[in-house]
Amino acid sequence: MQLSILTSITGLLVLGYILELLRRQQLREKYAAIWLLIGLLVAPLGFFPDLLDSTAKRLGVASGASLVLFAGFLLILLVSLHLSWEASRLEAETRTLAEDVALIRAHLVAHGGYPASTPRAAAADAIDSEVLS
Repeated sequence: MQLSILTSITGLLVLGYILELLRRQQLREKYAAIWLLIGLLVAPLGFFPDLLDSTAKRLGVASGASLVLFAGFLLILLVSLHLSWEASRLEAETRTLAEDVALIRAHLVAHGGYPASTPRAAAADAIDSEVLS
């Protein structure tokens, strides 16, 4: 009985925290929708613990705990895959932007619009050559 109460409270706290992150604009809506869905799935399991066991039996899983463990593992796997995809996409975008900045800077230096002799320009050129290599 105490585990079901803890599960319910945890689900409600997660929902509240997600809504607070949304309110502060620290979490984008596309991610919040996924986490809200997870919170909405977890909260009722605490209020109705028999629901988990009956769902597990319908799916042919030995116990509700095994089903939760598998679902948690699957969720972590999917979140990790999605974050890896996002990181790869952002890395490619950052590289493209750095190349564009290097080309614009080279154009400005060639046409006298950007001083090539300042320490900042020398450091920027070193970074540009590293990015472009």
